[in-house]
Amino acid sequence: MLNWDDPLTPASPPPAAPSNVAPRTPQVTAEQPAPPGIEADPATPAAPDPDIDIEPVKPEDKRVINGLTDINQLAPFKYPWAWEYFLNANKNHWTPLDINMAQDVHDYQHNMTLEERHVYENVLSYLTTSDILAMRNIGLAVMEKMSAPELQIYQARQVYEEALHTWTYQHCIETIGLDQGEIYNRYRVVPEINQKIQIANRRLNSVLRADIDLRDRDELENFLMAYTFFGGIFEGCWFYNGFSPIFALQRRGLMKGTAEQFQYIMRDEVLHASFGIRVVKQIIKEEEVTLDPKAIREMWEEADAAESAYAGYILRDPILGYSKEDHIGQFRFIANRRARQLDHEEPFPGAESTLPWLDEQANMRKEKNFFETTVTEYQTGGALSWD
Repeated sequence: MLNWDDPLTPASPPPAAPSNVAPRTPQVTAEQPAPPGIEADPATPAAPDPDIDIEPVKPEDKRVINGLTDINQLAPFKYPWAWEYFLNANKNHWTPLDINMAQDVHDYQHNMTLEERHVYENVLSYLTTSDILAMRNIGLAVMEKMSAPELQIYQARQVYEEALHTWTYQHCIETIGLDQGEIYNRYRVVPEINQKIQIANRRLNSVLRADIDLRDRDELENFLMAYTFFGGIFEGCWFYNGFSPIFALQRRGLMKGTAEQFQYIMRDEVLHASFGIRVVKQIIKEEEVTLDPKAIREMWEEADAAESAYAGYILRDPILGYSKEDHIGQFRFIANRRARQLDHEEPFPGAESTLPWLDEQANMRKEKNFFETTVTEYQTGGALSWD
């Protein structure tokens, strides 16, 4: 039996009650409130609470936000697609301990150039900070504002996944033997990494409040702009593109364990971005909101400037098969894709894919499986094939 004060210490058995004393249970009636720790007599009906709505929940009454139905009642669904996201997310389950990192240790110590180590370390530095930020944003700013439980349930899984991703980066850092204090503090001392984090903080901190009234149009538009940034840029572009330098190493036979970890993470992030974009569009439709096109354009331009500076730092010296031009070009190509999914104008007309192999890293034939159709190629973690 567990000791609930200290679960790691076996509990002492409770003292035996005297055999000649019968336990006495106080009787409580509806007119006499129960003392603390004593339940009312089940034979005595409790008076109904006049504030509780006892009408059945109808799916047509549900809304993404500002809904008035019972948030504790999952079904009937109004948003069955949100439940499908949750089911699909659970098929991509792993832990970082499942993947052999022995060859990565050898590669880092003996097979990588100084330029390649610079790329590897700074990608980890940026991603681990970003995933903690993502975890807090979903858990504190977004999930509590959803008024349909099928949405909250997927987002609860998303919070867990962001924590799992952070564990994965930490596992890579520990396994390779990097200086944790130095790696984790780079986002504070490297301007090009810090800039991306500060942009995210500025755009998301304003909605990291429990007292936001989304019936206020200004607050609603601010929330939607923040969530658009989060789903479309932060997760949809910066994360998606952020794994590509490690995948470039993998394509040359280096750091394959880390890259495999990132493939699992990338699958999660594709779902995260897709879900966020779909929720934003649903809110815009239900609440009849029109976001400011100028503000949207400025958001994309700011994200591009930050990504270009970041690419210039991590790839100040190109590595074999990958350059800052490749990184920036792919960001702009992916940005156009996300903008189309959000029904925005393309921010970078004519941008072409500079990394045509990137979508394949999630082991899918087409990314549209996540964004336009039902996911059919997700598999349980242990059954995934990385051929």
